[in-house]
Amino acid sequence: MKVKYFDLKNKRVFISGGGSGIGATIVEHFCEQNSEVYFIDINIKASKKLLKNIKKKKLRSPTFIECNILDIKKLQTIIKDIINKKGPIHCLINSAANDDRHTTEQVDEKYWENRMSINLKHYFFAAQSVVKGMKKIKSGSIVNLSSVSWVLGEGDKVVYETAKSAVVGLTRSFAQEFGKYNIRTNSVIPGSIATERQIKHWLTPKYKKLILDSQALKRQLKPEDVARLVLFLSSDQSSGCTKQSFFVDAGVT
Repeated sequence: MKVKYFDLKNKRVFISGGGSGIGATIVEHFCEQNSEVYFIDINIKASKKLLKNIKKKKLRSPTFIECNILDIKKLQTIIKDIINKKGPIHCLINSAANDDRHTTEQVDEKYWENRMSINLKHYFFAAQSVVKGMKKIKSGSIVNLSSVSWVLGEGDKVVYETAKSAVVGLTRSFAQEFGKYNIRTNSVIPGSIATERQIKHWLTPKYKKLILDSQALKRQLKPEDVARLVLFLSSDQSSGCTKQSFFVDAGVT
């Protein structure tokens, strides 16, 4: 059963990494709420496929803007243009990330900088871009996606896990700084989510069994499980929630 958040109707929502995976599901869920959705992604093909699927479902159409999140200047220009033309962003969802596996020995300085930029840097600068408008209307919700991998210390993607742990610190700092303006900031910490990417690269039957054995809930988590929580944290129904990290991991931690 889908929940309707009436306060999310016509709210301006900006989502990074909205073309595929968890981000795409978040985009679709906001469209179901009749929100005014803008999303960026580097994957044009996946983003156009999402737009087509949303249109087929006769939901409110989002606006897709191609953007490489490594280009901070372009990211901030896109957000500034939306605000200038439409008004303040009400909800910011920082979702774009990359969890490619690597060992400590494989990491050089260039790789470190690249992974930290993909998984952390743009979170800060996107928030910096929207917060001025949120302050003016004395309202706003920022949701940062982290990952359970840093909590578990999985050891096969150290730079990614480092960045995702920093997301929680960033979230708490933002929440304290912006709270006096009624701007809430929370992080969502997904567990093993069956996205197309995870299924294609890592979610083998053996690994799936390992995950299910470690979870309290014996079912495979889906992107919808994360998207539903993001909606709640973006809506006024969570008006008392800030500076928190919410796990969607089926009890693996």
